[in-house]
Amino acid sequence: MTVEMIRPTADKEMLQEQLRAIASRSDSRQNFWMEFINSSGVQQAAEIGVYRGDFALTLLQSCPGLARYYMIDPWKHLTDWNKPANHPDAQLETYYQEAMAKTDFAREKRVVLRGKTVDVIESIPNEALDFAYIDGDHTLRGITIDLVSVYPKMRTGGFLCGDDFCPSIWEHQSSFEPTLVFPLAVHFAEAAGATIFALPHAQFCLQKTAERNFSFVDLTGNYGDTALLGQVAPPKLLKLAMSERFPRTVGLLRRAKALFSS
Repeated sequence: MTVEMIRPTADKEMLQEQLRAIASRSDSRQNFWMEFINSSGVQQAAEIGVYRGDFALTLLQSCPGLARYYMIDPWKHLTDWNKPANHPDAQLETYYQEAMAKTDFAREKRVVLRGKTVDVIESIPNEALDFAYIDGDHTLRGITIDLVSVYPKMRTGGFLCGDDFCPSIWEHQSSFEPTLVFPLAVHFAEAAGATIFALPHAQFCLQKTAERNFSFVDLTGNYGDTALLGQVAPPKLLKLAMSERFPRTVGLLRRAKALFSS
């Protein structure tokens, strides 16, 4: 199969069609980014939030054009991070060892930066990256820090992308911090004057360009208003609390409503 290369100066329409075409034949985020990276000639890449190393393994195995792959993750318990993946140090140490073992075959390409983004990001030169993938701390604080820290490291024409671009901020139970990748990444793109694409599998892609030309292009049809009021208004929070406390009852009510409305 011949895949048209994405040029660094590709206009928005060309990039949009390329993303749409790849999305139409990708059944997972791994397959999507594997084809995207191969078709766009990425050589210098970074992943923020490596965890157990599965995503890094896929890309390093399947993208022969990668020359350097930065792996950024603290692999330690963080006292200021309220998310389900914030495991005890001992467990995260096993995940670090697992990630190292999975990617050891590519040790000449990988650069392991163990620490929080703000502590290690200056190890990457400015305007050095063709591609960066953010899959770390998705709280309001975390995604803000990651986007602001990584953007200067992108070359003009490079792609700043990421995971957990969820239409709802309530990715987890309400006892955890909300996931704010969406809409914050859209607001960041507007501030940077960049185009950002919403992709299948809760992914996003932002291209850094020399010209300021902000737009938000939804290739899924799942994203609406970027305002938060509808997600944090009292009726929404009450409904969320009820569904968490009485999931069986709420499920029965939903099924009954669907039955009577059909």
